[in-house]
Amino acid sequence: MLSNVGLNRLIILGFMAMVGFAMAKSIQSGSSLGLVLCITSLGAAVYFLYLLAKMKQEMEAEENR
Repeated sequence: MLSNVGLNRLIILGFMAMVGFAMAKSIQSGSSLGLVLCITSLGAAVYFLYLLAKMKQEMEAEENR
């Protein structure tokens, strides 16, 4: 069975792969709206990962007090 960390990494990797595929298809078809939406999705995913790392860091700091 997959661990929680492994499953989370697999989900994140799958999402990034889907965004990359969608970005490649939008560039191939010349769709500017598709490209904008892909970049927005990528930015939201990166911001989510940033917030997740920040939350873990704050939880560890709170635990050490």
